[in-house]
Amino acid sequence: MSAPVISVKVVDSKSDLKRFVNLPYKLYKNNPYWVPPLRGMEMKQFSSESNPAYDHCDARLFMALQNGEVVGRIATIINHRENHDLEPKVARFGWLDFIDDKAVSAALFAAAVNWVGSQGIAKIKGPLGFSNMDKAGLLIEGFEELSTMAVIYNHAYYPTHLEELGFEKLVDWKEFESTVPEIMPERVVKFASLIQKRYNLHEYRPANRSDLRKVGYEIFSLLNLAYKDLEGFIPHTEKQIELFINQYLSLLNPDFISIVRDADHLLAGFGITMPSFTKALQKANGSLFPFGFWHLRKAMKSNDRADLYLIAVRPDLQNKGITAMIFRKIIETFINYGIRRAETNPELESNQDVQNLWKDYEMRLHKRRRCYMKDVK
Repeated sequence: MSAPVISVKVVDSKSDLKRFVNLPYKLYKNNPYWVPPLRGMEMKQFSSESNPAYDHCDARLFMALQNGEVVGRIATIINHRENHDLEPKVARFGWLDFIDDKAVSAALFAAAVNWVGSQGIAKIKGPLGFSNMDKAGLLIEGFEELSTMAVIYNHAYYPTHLEELGFEKLVDWKEFESTVPEIMPERVVKFASLIQKRYNLHEYRPANRSDLRKVGYEIFSLLNLAYKDLEGFIPHTEKQIELFINQYLSLLNPDFISIVRDADHLLAGFGITMPSFTKALQKANGSLFPFGFWHLRKAMKSNDRADLYLIAVRPDLQNKGITAMIFRKIIETFINYGIRRAETNPELESNQDVQNLWKDYEMRLHKRRRCYMKDVK
């Protein structure tokens, strides 16, 4: 009996996009570790009206079909800001999912590579998104660990498929779970106070979300500056920053953000955390209504887990202990809100400075993910 025919289709209509977005809800149905994204937000990712990354990106989405059913998907992205003055030119792939059939994954990547090659691209890497605020990295360890809303979850067979297709490691990220101390460690208080006095720094505490929104532009400007040399980082545009502030920052509880300013009131560093939405998003199953919004609000108010999303220090103040002040505020918030466990989310394995932030805390390395690269033949 011959194998079912696999066809690959370009996503070129709203109905196609819905099928593209819906695939992981079928692929990971009843999986206790996967965290469903909100369908509406996923749809907006691929709209030039909603996603300002389309101002400098070209994207083409593909679906693999078998007997009329979607059995795989991949997004291919050419970010022209990334490729400016870069040789050889690179493309990105993301939103990668497929059943455990190597003919399906091979067909998807053949379509992806063929398209980016036709655009003059020499290499393709991923999983990555349009920007560094998108999910990145294929999970290669920790398949039986609870995911978070900020990262990709995938089945354990994915890495084998990619490696057999000739993809090789570009970079790895590590993820840690930290136990929050019951009381503020004295050493943290003393060291943070010492650094604060030495460099004439002070904490800035937004009174409300409106105050936080005002400082949002400073936060993302500093992020662009502090992260500019990290692998794959592409500075965010003003329109992207506006979107991130509206979509994320203005919704956060200001208590979960640590902001440090210098004597001139300039931003010196920051840390952004938030209560974990993992369980709430699993209950919402991709929809805010009828009860998804209620689950998210409940998670914001009552939770024993938190996620660390971003931390950055101004380049002229790096390696001077500023993070001690950032962590003092974060730990204070976690203790006050009853947070017992915290997820670091991905940290580049080569970024020892970030990993050293956690060296004095009870940590568990529980996940690892990888960005792959391949030449486009």
